[in-house]
Amino acid sequence: MNKISLILGAGSLAAALALTSCSTGNSAPASNASAESSPAVQSGAIVYFNMDRVISEYDMANDLRSVVETKVNSINQEVTRRGTKLEKDIKAFQDKINKGLLTQSVAESQNQKLIQQQNSFQTYAAQKQQEIAEEQGIPFKAIHITDKEAAQGVPAPVTTYALFRDGQFLTQSIQSDKKFLALAGL
Repeated sequence: MNKISLILGAGSLAAALALTSCSTGNSAPASNASAESSPAVQSGAIVYFNMDRVISEYDMANDLRSVVETKVNSINQEVTRRGTKLEKDIKAFQDKINKGLLTQSVAESQNQKLIQQQNSFQTYAAQKQQEIAEEQGIPFKAIHITDKEAAQGVPAPVTTYALFRDGQFLTQSIQSDKKFLALAGL
């Protein structure tokens, strides 16, 4: 999205310079190289810019933006699908526990499986958020905590998942792509 703003800004600058130079009334041609390399316009000079290039780069930026949006949407749908499945599994387990349908040993083994599923989901969601951040040009560093000592050294209230920005704690909940980008300042 930063590329789109840059291209639109450059196109707007070129258009403004062209309008300014047209209003001076001087018809001395300026070289193409000097128009592209120097944004400053001398008094009475005509500025040349290639409108076809501006339009093609604008179209290219729109195409790139739509590709990124499509990728982000598919990532978000897959993360949501996996999260919903995990929530259903947890709810079904809790219902069985509440109804007394599981023995203690079976409940403990199923609980361990659910904890493993939750950990793998959180790792997957963090990897996908990192992909989204890379697509948007946001610096992102994921730290996977694997032992008790590392968890105790984390400056977050919850060690299963925490999101920081510029060293400041933001949240411990996994974010959708839109919420993540909003927290990132985009």
